[in-house]
Amino acid sequence: MPMPFKADVVGSLLRPQSILDARAQFNAGKIPRGTLWDIETAAVADAVALQKSCGLKVCTDGEYHRRHWFMDFVERIEGVAFEGGLKIAFQTEEGAIEFAPPVVVTKRKLSRARPLALNDFVDLKPIADKAGLTPKQAIPSPTLVHFRGGRAGVDAAAYPDMAEYFDDLARVYREEIAALYAAGCRYLQIDETNFPFLCDPKLHDHVRAIGEDPLSLQKTYAKLINESVRDKPADLTIAMHMCRGNHESAWVASGGYEPVAEVAFGEMNIDAFFLEYDTDRAGDFKPLRFLNGKKVAVLGLVTSKKAQLESKDALKRRIEEASAHIPLERLALSPQCGFASTIGGNRLTVDDEMRKLELIVETAREVWG
Repeated sequence: MPMPFKADVVGSLLRPQSILDARAQFNAGKIPRGTLWDIETAAVADAVALQKSCGLKVCTDGEYHRRHWFMDFVERIEGVAFEGGLKIAFQTEEGAIEFAPPVVVTKRKLSRARPLALNDFVDLKPIADKAGLTPKQAIPSPTLVHFRGGRAGVDAAAYPDMAEYFDDLARVYREEIAALYAAGCRYLQIDETNFPFLCDPKLHDHVRAIGEDPLSLQKTYAKLINESVRDKPADLTIAMHMCRGNHESAWVASGGYEPVAEVAFGEMNIDAFFLEYDTDRAGDFKPLRFLNGKKVAVLGLVTSKKAQLESKDALKRRIEEASAHIPLERLALSPQCGFASTIGGNRLTVDDEMRKLELIVETAREVWG
């Protein structure tokens, strides 16, 4: 399997000022959406060039056509809406900050009436092809549609039976994945926050508040994701990024992967897992023992949350530690998360971002050749 690459990238990149200015003008009604799209596309070309200059063989569009890592995708699903905000205590090294991402609710039957991420990929692919890079498309996990509202967030008249709800949600994702494949996508990444959130006992109260059990919910979500990727062609690589929250250098969850590893790594039909291992909050590498078959662990040892550059020797030692639990050939290296999951981005510069990506490439080359 050529993907994931030994030096890989997660998704979002810091947005240039041209996009921030264009977004402000669009929100103020001063420019049409088409103009905004064209400005973003010009920036995507720059993002691809940046990734190539760092030595990567893979690229994303930096998520430049999005204002938020999941909202733009999810709001295009027919039948869903955003209501209010779920107050979450994001953590920083200086203390907590409050951020309230929207709650997703289901108002009527779910369907894919229009492209969800397809247009973003269609825009990226020719740019990536011209640069000689493999384009990777990131999409939010289907669990996002359910987790914040639970049963109460799903209209009972539309879905008296939750099994039908999960069937329809998986079908929406299968249709989008099929469309991406038809457009030439061979490398897809599902961005998943809720399995990592279930690693943190402090967040189990929310799970119980939506009427779910933390353990049985894992099984429900594993089945949902497996149904979502059920029809994937053999030459489509599907990876999953396990994210503990990423907003302006802040995070949500802490805790090692052990509480979810057996279900997530052992039962989900995913080719590779991008795992956040940049701090002690992530625990040790022992949960990697549950990665069965040929599944790959992409170690997110290089943080995207602060500018300080990691030591290459320290990265090599950590990779060696991980290889005690999974063979070295089934390991790879990446940033811990994207650099700008929300439009404001994390607290570092584009130069910092480039140095981090270059470090990943250099380290991977020295470890794997």
